[in-house]
Amino acid sequence: MTDVPSTPERPLRLGFPVKVMGKPGFKSNDTRRWQKNPHLKCSLEEVSKILDYLAGEKLDMYRLSSDLAPYATHPDMPQFHNMVAESDAELRAFGAKARELDIRLSFHPSQYVLLNSPDPDLTAKSIWDLSSQAEMLDRMELNDEAVMVTHVGGVYDDPEASRARWIEGFEKCPEHVKRRLVLENDDIRFSCADVLWIHERTGVRLIFDYQHMWCLNPERLEMRPTLERFLATWPEGVRPKIHFSSPRTEMREIKQKITPKQRAAAKAGKSNTKKGELLKTSVKATARIKTVLRPPIWTGHSDFTNPFEFATFMRMAEGLEFDVMMEGKSKDVSLLKLRPDLLRFAPDVAARFGIRAEDAAALARDEAALERGVAAEDEPDVDEGLQLEAAE
Repeated sequence: MTDVPSTPERPLRLGFPVKVMGKPGFKSNDTRRWQKNPHLKCSLEEVSKILDYLAGEKLDMYRLSSDLAPYATHPDMPQFHNMVAESDAELRAFGAKARELDIRLSFHPSQYVLLNSPDPDLTAKSIWDLSSQAEMLDRMELNDEAVMVTHVGGVYDDPEASRARWIEGFEKCPEHVKRRLVLENDDIRFSCADVLWIHERTGVRLIFDYQHMWCLNPERLEMRPTLERFLATWPEGVRPKIHFSSPRTEMREIKQKITPKQRAAAKAGKSNTKKGELLKTSVKATARIKTVLRPPIWTGHSDFTNPFEFATFMRMAEGLEFDVMMEGKSKDVSLLKLRPDLLRFAPDVAARFGIRAEDAAALARDEAALERGVAAEDEPDVDEGLQLEAAE
């Protein structure tokens, strides 16, 4: 592993997770099914193209797919278990390219990776998954800024015992995993205070998540002092990173089936709409599906980052050094929109990310290109509270 400490002169980075949406044709991993013998080497060829795209757009932080090495830890498919070692030369070359382009890389293992599971077999499988991803980062020869982000996990009817059990799982991890693993506050189960409690007992580095703190902060901690405490868990010379997203504010669209009994009632002149139910459109008597509108759930991520919210946060964090993984559901497109917004509305904040007036024309071209239209990601992100139900 090569230790190249970050310097204060280097502008702060903005990054996004996994899927490229601003330009068609990119794949974040080899998506072939096991029968077609997918391989990490093929994934790296695909993601190398993404690095070129990032460099062209001057985007300098990226979260790798947790499926980068397909089936590498599948317990019933031993033919894939040596995949990471077999790809040593390719991983080393990929890491060299990322360093040359100054692109910071990370992993965020899925919500099924649980160090605090009461099931020892699931904990062991989780450690295997983490070991595989940490090994990839090591073989890429990346410095300690390349991390794997995880959550505490499930509550299992006893939050204090579950929090303590995470420490037990962490202590079982091999050293190369402990060196890469960082712990994030979540939005529905374990708060900033919880992960600080774990850090005090393990030394694990912490990832501050802005939206999560708003969603779950029963201790009513103040944001700036809490952010400072999280950043202080990172060693000197290794730049911390945080997560930022804005909550979804639009109505949720829920598809509901209309039963034959309800259709018959509608044909007889009775309404098939429940009292107080808000529908997207009127429902025909013969319809089999209706779209019900519901208020937003604040753990959900918006497609784009609210630039005023982000600028306010960054001004609150004036003088602190950290990179920012932006978790808007439109991925890189959210950054292509945010950068000109910052230059327009908060040039002081833009400057901290190396965005200056001379970049205005290029950023305007990116912004204009977005008018052609890009679809947002439909599935919940690994960091959205709706997904954390899998931890129970």
